[in-house]
Amino acid sequence: MEIICKQCQSKFKIPNEKIPKGRVFSLTCPKCNNKISINTRPAASPSPEKTQAVTAKPKPGLEKTIFDEVVSGTYNAFEKPFDFVEEGVETALLCEPDPAIRAKVRMALEKMKYNTTEPKSAVEALKQMRFHVFDLVVLNELFDTQDPDKNDVLKYMAQLAMDTRRNIFLALVTNRFRTMDDMMAFNKSVNIIVNVNNVDEMQKILKRSVDDNTAFYYVFKESLTKTGNV
Repeated sequence: MEIICKQCQSKFKIPNEKIPKGRVFSLTCPKCNNKISINTRPAASPSPEKTQAVTAKPKPGLEKTIFDEVVSGTYNAFEKPFDFVEEGVETALLCEPDPAIRAKVRMALEKMKYNTTEPKSAVEALKQMRFHVFDLVVLNELFDTQDPDKNDVLKYMAQLAMDTRRNIFLALVTNRFRTMDDMMAFNKSVNIIVNVNNVDEMQKILKRSVDDNTAFYYVFKESLTKTGNV
């Protein structure tokens, strides 16, 4: 019998011969210690109305999303991007579908001393972001999508808690907007826009922008500390 913990979404199996029959019992999740209630009593035959409701197609807007897929998956150690990162080493997530552009951005990140990981899909990127807060994310708006306005990694970043989001510098690579278009960066909830035509200057663009962002938040955090909000 497969058991799923509703609290941490962990999945594990219990041999059927060890499952009490015809009763309600509980067990403890081995991962988060949550109490899981199991009911093995025979279910009553559903009424025609209930049967119809179960087999009906989900209403629009209720379909399973990529976020549901990521959260409901079992833990896999390979989804954690860094088993160990030395103190002071900064990390980057590079989400770029074009091999040529990806190579140029990778080189820029290496020169900036970032420890970089390169997911192949949006699902892989989100799984890695579950277990690690990256210092820098370079994201092409067409990464794993044909519609730049439906980029799942960008949507995930937009719903992060502000305390987490402000610690991640997000650079959006695009062919639609100009590099360092502040108005569009604000509109897209990113830190900086980088046009694909300026990828050769990625190191210079990122270094200047990251330094400015670090200086701004240093003052911001100092102000929070002085006012007792940290």
